[in-house]
Amino acid sequence: MGTDSAKDAATELRVLRQDEWDTWFDTLIRAFGGVPEPAEERELDHTLTELNRSIGAWDGDVCVGTAGAYSFRLTVPGGASVPAAGVTMVSVAATHRRRGLLTAMMRRQLDDVRSWSEPLAVLTASEPEIYGRFGYGVATHNANIEIDTSRVRLSVPPGTDDVRLRYAAPADVLDACESVYARAVSLRPGMLARQPGWERLGLLDPESGREGASPLQCVVAERDGEVVGYARFHVKPEWDITGPKGTVQLRDTYGLDPAAHAALWRFLFDIDLTSTLTAHGRPLDEAWQYLVSDIRRCSLQVRDSLHVRLVDVGAALEARTYQAPVDVVFEVEDAFCPWNTGRWRLTGDAKGASCERTEDAADLALSVRELGAAYLGGVTLAALGTAGRVRELREGALTEASVGFASTVVPWLPHGF
Repeated sequence: MGTDSAKDAATELRVLRQDEWDTWFDTLIRAFGGVPEPAEERELDHTLTELNRSIGAWDGDVCVGTAGAYSFRLTVPGGASVPAAGVTMVSVAATHRRRGLLTAMMRRQLDDVRSWSEPLAVLTASEPEIYGRFGYGVATHNANIEIDTSRVRLSVPPGTDDVRLRYAAPADVLDACESVYARAVSLRPGMLARQPGWERLGLLDPESGREGASPLQCVVAERDGEVVGYARFHVKPEWDITGPKGTVQLRDTYGLDPAAHAALWRFLFDIDLTSTLTAHGRPLDEAWQYLVSDIRRCSLQVRDSLHVRLVDVGAALEARTYQAPVDVVFEVEDAFCPWNTGRWRLTGDAKGASCERTEDAADLALSVRELGAAYLGGVTLAALGTAGRVRELREGALTEASVGFASTVVPWLPHGF
């Protein structure tokens, strides 16, 4: 990375230096409302920041813009772990809006990602409308849930009673929990292989963020002495004239098999003095939904999660597999990264794929944004076609490609970044 300028000639973009981090981060915090982070969160953000992948926009000695990119590996359909730039900490000072700063940082960043030979860039958006013009498509969705556990029961599968649950201090069983997470990563598209330091994210528990709830609690699930799942959660006590009506606030949970999953969710449903279970950012196809006695008393709110951008169309499409054979020529439009524009022939199946430039007639026409949305298999090309976002140029090509791109497991981003 060198230096370059935005449309405003007085503003310089350059790689972040260690002695600039506090100023850079304070610029970010101010752009998001100015409320300081708890000290432990700030320290973790500092530790995880990759300076050589972070950009500051400077007007003289004043930082007026920020953008970073983590070194991630993202699970794609077929189970491969693919390098991906995790775009993060993007902000522009309110004093410097409408000067082309965001566009300049996105331009610089995607050029850098390409130079790093990373075929994908991914992000979660504070405002989803921002990033479509830079080629990002919404590829995964998460569910926020609220369950009336006083009225809903679970019907659990055989073997659930063979799973032993025990309380443990979250820090004491961190390694065992991370081992469970690592085993789950390859099983679902959209999951991130945690790099060193990221395990601490699950232990963050500033008192200021609890809003009357308990400190973080943890239960591990064991079978034959092996940890096969865990749940981290808070309990928020509450009482009224009729008695207790506390809330279990689930932070995260994984079970490596149906019985472990069911044992953990049954435990969460049955915690004394509670009548509500809430959770944010859960998979849309999570198994508890098929165990409950009354789905209508389980409120689900769906929202966008991971936005995906193909930085190198050929390499990205070759990195995943396809659940049904595909042989399709895409006419790709990519105004922001013109090296992707043109025709690409994708041939692939469940064993592998090839994607190369071609002069053959196109079967489907779409922008790189739609390829990003469909990439992990959670958004179908057919659905994008009904919205007019994908044009079918050869009869039957849309169905063929849509079936091939789909994933049998709904993609899911397990945590933000």
